[in-house]
Amino acid sequence: MHEKTVHVLWGCFLLWNLHIASSQTIHPGIKARATQRALDYGVQAGMEIIEQMVKERKIPDLKGNESLEFLKIDYVNYNFSNIKINAFSFPNTSLAFVPGVGIKVLTNHGTTNISTDWEVKSPLFQDTGGADLFLSGVYFTGVLILARNDFGQPTVKLQDCYAQVSHAQVSFSGELKVLYNSFAEPMEKPILRNLNEILCPIITSEVEALNANLSVLEVLTKIDNYTLLDYSLISSPEITENYLDLNLKGVFYPLENLTDPPFSPVPIVLPERSDSMLYIGLSKYFFKSASFAYFTAGAFNVTLSTKEISSHLIPNSQGLGSMLSRLADIYILSQPLMVRIMATEPPVISLLPGNFTLDIPASIIVLTQAENSTAETIVSMNFVASTSVGLVILGQRLICSLSLNRFRLSLPESSRGSIEVLRFENILSSIIHFGVLPLANAKLQQGFPLPHPHKISFVNSDVEVLEDLLLISTNLKYETSLKQPSSFPGWADLNLISRQLSGKPAP
Repeated sequence: MHEKTVHVLWGCFLLWNLHIASSQTIHPGIKARATQRALDYGVQAGMEIIEQMVKERKIPDLKGNESLEFLKIDYVNYNFSNIKINAFSFPNTSLAFVPGVGIKVLTNHGTTNISTDWEVKSPLFQDTGGADLFLSGVYFTGVLILARNDFGQPTVKLQDCYAQVSHAQVSFSGELKVLYNSFAEPMEKPILRNLNEILCPIITSEVEALNANLSVLEVLTKIDNYTLLDYSLISSPEITENYLDLNLKGVFYPLENLTDPPFSPVPIVLPERSDSMLYIGLSKYFFKSASFAYFTAGAFNVTLSTKEISSHLIPNSQGLGSMLSRLADIYILSQPLMVRIMATEPPVISLLPGNFTLDIPASIIVLTQAENSTAETIVSMNFVASTSVGLVILGQRLICSLSLNRFRLSLPESSRGSIEVLRFENILSSIIHFGVLPLANAKLQQGFPLPHPHKISFVNSDVEVLEDLLLISTNLKYETSLKQPSSFPGWADLNLISRQLSGKPAP
């Protein structure tokens, strides 16, 4: 029921976006660019896909009738069924961008070997058997028109289809193959005619099947128990002579609130490069929306006990657990201690050339709670933890890691008299450095899924931080057995794990 509610809310939200889209300019949070190198590789991968596809597809029967004048037979009805493509070769195949239109597909001098069952009927005889059909001079051209539908999903349509096979050679098998092969040549012409008539309808049908699959593509992805990520296209693909650009919305939403964040994206300008097959630009807006969504959902709020910090988070923290125990003895007479860390604002994202930082403004409250009593605040203070973000691509995922740069603590407010700021700053810095960040990094190692075509993996990937932009450069590899990765757990698991440690159910 919860999932259905989310989809209904998303549908209403999408319709509202469609209503107002015509009155405002929308910029993407993610821009993906495919270069000519991607198309060239697409030819190679496409042959593998077609080979797999033709083995699974049922090819319609070829039926017809012909008169055999040299045998003085008025007509012979024939039917070729159970048609199977055993091998094919398209040595001269190319894909090219057609600016403002789509992608042109061209192949010529192709050959195909086909096996088939046959049946013939005439006034003089009737028989069945097997045959091999060799096709040569296969030619095809067409333009794939790429667009988006009203739900932000990609669409593809075949335009200007032209397909022709120049030559067909039939070889019958069986006891009477000498007889049948004697009139195989007169049958090759009608076979070619019938085949050429159905080629474009067959190819168009395959493109329509692809379109049907694209229409159920999920463009709103649940990342974890706190956020959704909108991958929808905000416009039709932009096609130039050298590349194709996909503009994706690229915005995070809190799971229970599909309202856009209170800030707007700016245009993404990708560098003019062509060495890699694919470039993915993740804008500052993309990361800011993630920060805002997780903050709004309360994912950065963590409550930990002394026992949890000591036994679960910081086994190698150079005595932090004993330090906290001494603190408890001094200030709260050995009563149970809790540390509550809460983000006071969304973490601040900074993307500068070669430098990705995340500043986390937060507050910390140290509490104690005696048995059968309410919690008492011992000390509270605000701080800003400045972290560097390390980035690497593994598979189809962006792996992030955080390291503490500096820690700034404001003057604490205490109900137990004067407290040394420096002492608390050292303690809290240790909690962040040895406790919270290792926990966050352990979860971030599972990675964030990047948009990629089905069964296509990233290879030789590189990550570069530019001004307000994270640029991923990568090549592609088609994997027939590639498994889809599980969902990205995200930063929100800081809270989920703290709930697990304290025995509380996850939301």
